[in-house]
Amino acid sequence: MIYVVQPGDSLFVIAQRFNVSIEALLADNPQITDPNLIFPGQIIGIPLPGPTPPSVPGITYIIQQGDTLFSIGLSFGVSVDDLMAANPQIEDPNAIFPGQVITIPTGPTPPPIPPPSFTYVVQPGDTLFVIAGLFGVSLNALIAANPEIADPNFIFPGQFIRIPTDDLLPPPPSGGSVYIAQPGDTLFFIAQRFGVSLNELIEANPQVSDPNLIFPGLIIIIPPV
Repeated sequence: MIYVVQPGDSLFVIAQRFNVSIEALLADNPQITDPNLIFPGQIIGIPLPGPTPPSVPGITYIIQQGDTLFSIGLSFGVSVDDLMAANPQIEDPNAIFPGQVITIPTGPTPPPIPPPSFTYVVQPGDTLFVIAGLFGVSLNALIAANPEIADPNFIFPGQFIRIPTDDLLPPPPSGGSVYIAQPGDTLFFIAQRFGVSLNELIEANPQVSDPNLIFPGLIIIIPPV
């Protein structure tokens, strides 16, 4: 499974939370070069015991502070049993954590969306209209790029949506990683934090049309050091 690093997290804390060893975490995340240096918003893999659970069609959701499976189920109109069935990595329905990524089952897989697009994580207070304005795309184009959203007036913090664009967000380069922009971030600060040059960061993220204008929830590619 994947997990979004939260403020105050360390690999030791995450390893204890998910009952895995630090060695297993590092083996599953070769992009982490310094075990003592992880950042809020960073996406890491959590190794699961046994075979990988089968994928379930649905919406990806990041657990927020105060969430329970019951409240999430109410928000999305699904039962706790359905949530548990779609997320076999959750052994205890009462033990979920902010930053944990789960699947909200939605039935049959929607038809694939052709590129180009990049991913944005919905922030508190966002609407599709606001997001369309942030990225300079039409509301209709945004809705068309996200057919899994049944009600355009009903989106949630932590939900991943696709932003249509002329430039496809490239996959992380070998040894690179992915970072979710946080409130107050700039490309300059992110470059300093990860020890890369600003020019390298800009080149790795052609979807960022204005390097001085990034938004919380925007996924940034971090090139290898």
